[in-house]
Amino acid sequence: MRKASLKRRSSQTGSGAMLLLALAGGLWPLDAHAASVSPGPQQASSAATPVSIHEESTMKIHLRLDGATLTATLLDTPAAKDFIDLLPLTLTLKDYAATEKVADLPRKLSTEGAPAGFKPDIGDITFYTPWGNLAIFYRPFRYSTGLVPLGRIEGDIAPLKASGPLQVEIIRAQDEGGRP
Repeated sequence: MRKASLKRRSSQTGSGAMLLLALAGGLWPLDAHAASVSPGPQQASSAATPVSIHEESTMKIHLRLDGATLTATLLDTPAAKDFIDLLPLTLTLKDYAATEKVADLPRKLSTEGAPAGFKPDIGDITFYTPWGNLAIFYRPFRYSTGLVPLGRIEGDIAPLKASGPLQVEIIRAQDEGGRP
């Protein structure tokens, strides 16, 4: 089974050498997300592109949950712009692997120009392409193929650590009567 899995991954990356480099460098994710990943052409071409969630952006959103409002800044990327076009959204966030809160989105987001994967940190808002869901991290996690950064929550993320499903309303910051 392991050999078949490696052979399949090798053919997806285009060469056995690429697979060996990824495994040796710890870049190939061996997590639950990675089990269902099959990178698309745009992902394979940008595998070596580092991504910073701290890029300049002016797109602000608010996440209202459990009596708290969290503010986040979205990246200036096609995926983040596509996400903001879905707003306002009300979603049910469910815990996944005691690391992140996830929720299904009404549709998949654009992955134009997106990196092959991403290494999330606390407060990162991401889109997981294979499942088409939103993933908000309350713990750091290893690099995961198919994870696309959307933005980052500013400040305390404590409300996300609450156990059980959380109802969240996500809106553009300017949709609150012009307040930042």
